[in-house]
Amino acid sequence: MNLEEYFARTGYKGSLEKQDLETLTDIFQHHIRAVPFENLSIHCGEKITLELEHVYNKIVRKKRGGWCMENNQLLGWVLKCLGYDASFLGAYVFNPHQNAYATTMTHLLVKVVIDGKAYIVDGGFGVSYQMWQPMELVSGKDQPQAPGVFRFSEKNAIWYLEKMRRKQYIPNQSFSNSDLLEKKECRKVYMFSLEPRTVEDFHFQCTYLQTSPDSLFTKKSICTLQTTDGFRALIGWTLTETTYNYKENMDLVEFVTLEDEEVEKTLKEKFNITLDRKLVPINVKGFYTI
Repeated sequence: MNLEEYFARTGYKGSLEKQDLETLTDIFQHHIRAVPFENLSIHCGEKITLELEHVYNKIVRKKRGGWCMENNQLLGWVLKCLGYDASFLGAYVFNPHQNAYATTMTHLLVKVVIDGKAYIVDGGFGVSYQMWQPMELVSGKDQPQAPGVFRFSEKNAIWYLEKMRRKQYIPNQSFSNSDLLEKKECRKVYMFSLEPRTVEDFHFQCTYLQTSPDSLFTKKSICTLQTTDGFRALIGWTLTETTYNYKENMDLVEFVTLEDEEVEKTLKEKFNITLDRKLVPINVKGFYTI
C-alpha cells in the first residue's frame, strides 16, 4: 500500500506537501471522480470486508469502487498519511420512504481539522447527495456547491445534513414519475454526532447491509460516479446521467434502460469497472432516489 499508487488511481498530480483546504478539496474531487460508489460485490457473489489492505487492493489495484465504509476508510488513510488531522465519525442515514432516520449507524464519514476549523469530507454517498467539496462544520450556513445547496444544522450535539436541489428536466417522460427521482426539493441526508469512531464500529453493519433482505443494498445493484459536470448512476438496468445546472437553475436528468448484455459493457465504458465475476442486476422498486 502506497500513496503514489493511490494517486495514480485517482489521477491527482498536485501538491503533497500542503495540508490546506485547497489541497484537500483537490484530492477529494479526484477521488470521487475516479472511484465509484458501488455495491456490485453483493450482486456478483463477493463478500465486502473492511480490512484496509483488502479495501486498498480492491479500489486501487482492481480499479473498483466501494460503499462509504470502503471509500471513506481509504480516503481517511490517505489524508492521515499526508499529515492531515483526520478522524472517523458515524452517521444515521435518512430514509425518505419511512420519513425517519435509521436506528443503526451505517454511514462512515471523515472529519478533518485545518487551522482550527472542522470540515466533513464524505466520499461515500454517491448520486446527487455526494458533496463535491469538504463542508465546514458550522450550523445553519448554506454551503452552495455544484450538486446544490448543502447545509448543516446542530441541535443538542446532534448534527443534521440536508440538501436543496434545483428543478429537473427529464427528456424521457416515461421516467418522470420514476421512484429513482427525488421528488422533494429539500431532502434530509443523515444525522451524526462528533463522537470519534473506528472502522471496528462498522463490522456488524457491513455484514448486515450485504446480507439482510431488508437492506437497500441487497435490493438494488448500484454503481454511481461523479463527473466534471454531474454524475452517472447504474441502478439495476437503469442508467442515469445527470448534468448539473445545464440551464439556469435546472438539472438535466437522462434515463436509459439497458438490456442484460449491455450492463457489463456500460460498467466498463461509463465507470471504468471490470468485474471478476458475473453480475446479477437487481432493482426492487420503491427504495432509491437520486
